[in-house]
Amino acid sequence: MSSDAPPTTLTVFFGFQRIAQGSKAEVLDQLRRRDDPGPYLVFDDQTGTQLDLDLRELLPELRDHEAEHRDDAPRGVGRPKLGVVAREVTLLPRHWDWLGRQPGGASVALRKLVDDARRVNAERDTVRAAHEATYRFMTAIAGNLPGFEEATRALFAGEEQRFGNLIEPWPADVRAHLQKLSAAGWPPQ
Repeated sequence: MSSDAPPTTLTVFFGFQRIAQGSKAEVLDQLRRRDDPGPYLVFDDQTGTQLDLDLRELLPELRDHEAEHRDDAPRGVGRPKLGVVAREVTLLPRHWDWLGRQPGGASVALRKLVDDARRVNAERDTVRAAHEATYRFMTAIAGNLPGFEEATRALFAGEEQRFGNLIEPWPADVRAHLQKLSAAGWPPQ
């Protein structure tokens, strides 16, 4: 996750009812206090991705046990404070030639190109991310609800009113979460 990304919040459903929401620690605490055994569907609010959550995480006795057995291995090479991640990039020779002639070299030039593209495409990327998060959540929890396919078409067509009409008969908590996830994907009113 980049440093400019908002902190991750989670939303948990039991059937079609939202039963927990917040940071991972808050959600784990809320779920531990419940009497029902689940199954719970846990979603990342930023991406709409369904997650597996181990309810044993962050229990004090486990935290203490893990702290005792954590090895203090030396850090590897790199620049961890900057969050630098090395990955492979495949380019044609003419691309490498151009990058090699740029001030600061290929890495600096690529970072500048990516930052420029992020700035120029920020609005489009926000819309796409909202649509994808909404779709992921919708597929996982509402795939069998009436009107699912049409609601999906309306979502990706940018038809906010039609989308709202199609999800209107769905359970209230599911509908509310879909509206929250999709909000950034609609044109400003």
